[in-house]
Amino acid sequence: MLMPNLINFILFQIGWFACVLSSAAGHPSLGALIAGAIIAWHVWQARRPSQEISLILVAMLIGMLWDSLLVWQSLLNYHSGILATDTAPYWIVIMWALFATTLNLSLGWLKQHLLLASLLGAIAGPLAYYAGARLGALSVPQPLPAYLALAIGWAVFTPILSRLSRRLNGYADRLTGELA
Repeated sequence: MLMPNLINFILFQIGWFACVLSSAAGHPSLGALIAGAIIAWHVWQARRPSQEISLILVAMLIGMLWDSLLVWQSLLNYHSGILATDTAPYWIVIMWALFATTLNLSLGWLKQHLLLASLLGAIAGPLAYYAGARLGALSVPQPLPAYLALAIGWAVFTPILSRLSRRLNGYADRLTGELA
């Protein structure tokens, strides 16, 4: 199972950088297309694609609502890809979908460690936004409240999505629940 997890991790990183760098350059659709292709490949590889699609859609809904709330509260400002005022840009919602592709593969081990999932979310979530800001894809006008809110949000959403991925696992064998 090492190779699919490694491929998943590498593809996630490619998609993350594509979204952030293309958004920073004012061309968010390019990154969104690359991430979309990665997500489509992930779903195509699944034993039960509908399970993966369901998990991805839930993650996208959470991401759209959460990031839009942070934009509405003026904690985050995105520079491109905004379709409506005070909402998250489409490319960040696609990045939530990209994150969901890791939940049954490279981050699948978190399913059994929800407290660790919360801790990892509280640290890695804000760090990802910090990196995105440093690369020019967004700005954080009020860093302390913004990163605190991000830490709390990711500390809550990472274990929720990890837990949900137990039921929505398109990569597990139907009978054993084990990954192929």
